[in-house]
Amino acid sequence: MASATTARTPDVIPNGRWLRLIPVAMIVYIISFMDRTNISYAFAGMGKDLGIDKGAQGLVGGIFFVGYIFLQIPGGILAERWSAKKFIGIMILIWGAMAMLEGFVQNFTQLLIVRFLLGVAEGGVWPATLVLLSHWFPSGERARAYAFWMVNLALSSIITQPVSGAIVAATSWRGLFIVEGCLPFIIAAPLWWSLIADRPAKAAWLAPAERTYIEDALAADRASEPAPTSMGQALRSSLVWKFIAVYFLIQVGFYGLNLWLPTLIRDLTQQGFGIVGLIAAVPYLVAVAALSINGIWADRTRQYRWHVFGALTIAAVFLVVSVLAGTSMVWLAIAGVSLAMGGALAYDGPFWAAASRALPAAVAGGAMGLINALGNLGGFFGPTIGGYLQQTSGNFTSTAALLAGSLFLAGLVMLTIKGTQPRGFAPARTAEMS
Repeated sequence: MASATTARTPDVIPNGRWLRLIPVAMIVYIISFMDRTNISYAFAGMGKDLGIDKGAQGLVGGIFFVGYIFLQIPGGILAERWSAKKFIGIMILIWGAMAMLEGFVQNFTQLLIVRFLLGVAEGGVWPATLVLLSHWFPSGERARAYAFWMVNLALSSIITQPVSGAIVAATSWRGLFIVEGCLPFIIAAPLWWSLIADRPAKAAWLAPAERTYIEDALAADRASEPAPTSMGQALRSSLVWKFIAVYFLIQVGFYGLNLWLPTLIRDLTQQGFGIVGLIAAVPYLVAVAALSINGIWADRTRQYRWHVFGALTIAAVFLVVSVLAGTSMVWLAIAGVSLAMGGALAYDGPFWAAASRALPAAVAGGAMGLINALGNLGGFFGPTIGGYLQQTSGNFTSTAALLAGSLFLAGLVMLTIKGTQPRGFAPARTAEMS
């Protein structure tokens, strides 16, 4: 058949969507991630001006993730049934407003409310972007499309660390929120509204041959999907809840480390935030390499759970090493933190590949939305408990032990997830397993 032949020869098809959609989606999420995590550079200033201790600072950092869960599943549904472009475009404007408002708060309560609403606005962006990309990339290309887009997690931190450090050093914590809160309005929204289309049929810039290839390949995907499996049946499975547990524990460790990283490096080096921001970018450079290497290696071996376990074990071990090295061996400590961050992000590709392999195609989108929604609650507990432990102990050691233990436990739980299907589950598409 013509459509099957076209789908087997994508090398002769123009690649305009790869050069247009992926970069714009990356830029939007980089700014989103920046506005989510730049608070790590505001902790010290907020502590002085608003009179909040590290325990309260951790709560402010973590409350974002309570708001984050609200639009995870609705965001994906609205993107599919209404418009991913319009939904994300509106969320960009709302999160930009909340990000700027952080710079004008006058007390702890106002800060909590604004951070919560920022989480609500950003929460729908991730699932809606996954839906948008699924309209443009057939199943045989989707793993690569998602992987390229997810590099934004490391790139955003590489950008955020030095930029946020420099802004705080030059202005104040309020200036940080106001300046970076402008970025959704002056960069993200104009790019998104002018360059993104919901589907190939709505993109005047798309080459006819590329449009035909995409539509034929997506039609073939739909024709090969198994009969729908009940979402309720999927969510009653222990498999889904194991993935949620793993992702929750990872987010406890990752966001606990991410939001307290500038504080840790500042304590180690005794430098100002301008220098701290430059040093804090190094762990994320390591993470870019780790993401790529572990993702490619995992695709070759298909032993996804072992690649998740290995990455998280490395993260846990070297986080402990960094704390033990301390100020007596600063560069060993920085190297340990860098390897820890590399491991704490390198799990990403193999984890979602394992989820798409183990979950039935008919319910994978909703189930993965639930995994992302509930799992990201770990982003509340990691910074919050980490801040409390620092407040009570006066150092980072107990916080590091919590974060390292959480990452290692996530790896152990991942090893219990086999590649088999629970009873009643339809088999996943093999094209989604790479």
